[in-house]
Amino acid sequence: MTRIISGFAGSISIAVPPSGTRPTSDRVREAIFSALEARDAIAGMRVLDLYAGSGALGLEAASRGASHVTLVDRVIRTAQQNAARVLKQAPPGARPELVSTGQSVQSFLDSARSFWDLVFLDPPYDLGSAELDRALESLLPRLSPGAVVVVERSSRTEEPTWPNGLGLERRKDYGETAVYWASAD
Repeated sequence: MTRIISGFAGSISIAVPPSGTRPTSDRVREAIFSALEARDAIAGMRVLDLYAGSGALGLEAASRGASHVTLVDRVIRTAQQNAARVLKQAPPGARPELVSTGQSVQSFLDSARSFWDLVFLDPPYDLGSAELDRALESLLPRLSPGAVVVVERSSRTEEPTWPNGLGLERRKDYGETAVYWASAD
């Protein structure tokens, strides 16, 4: 089990899929969300959580004021159950729209028509660099101007190749985890 750290659903426990995921630690999530709040990049935003797993990143954003969150993962059942738990905590009049889809990230991006302000990509560490680079390239036309993209990888994995129009701002390491911050032009 992991938990939502802050916001209207703060401290509720959420389930983690039984296999195939590596949940973002509370320490790393808190660092990510502190930085996002400092740049006013959560409240009212449209958020996309790719390789969602439990949905912890997207649901944390919902709890902290995102207006819309889309969770994408091939195995989506746990994230859907967690989304229902988070929505039960939402105050009247401040209920975010939560959408989930059980398809591959690439398939989703190839057919997407929406635009997002904040995107999380937290793929399995064994995901190949070429597949991640392709996802970033496909994501680019779906980003709002100034959108923030947060990519989480193993600190031993090579840096993603950033497509033109998506610029790396910084990298921060947390032990085995590397977090990359990029923004759309």
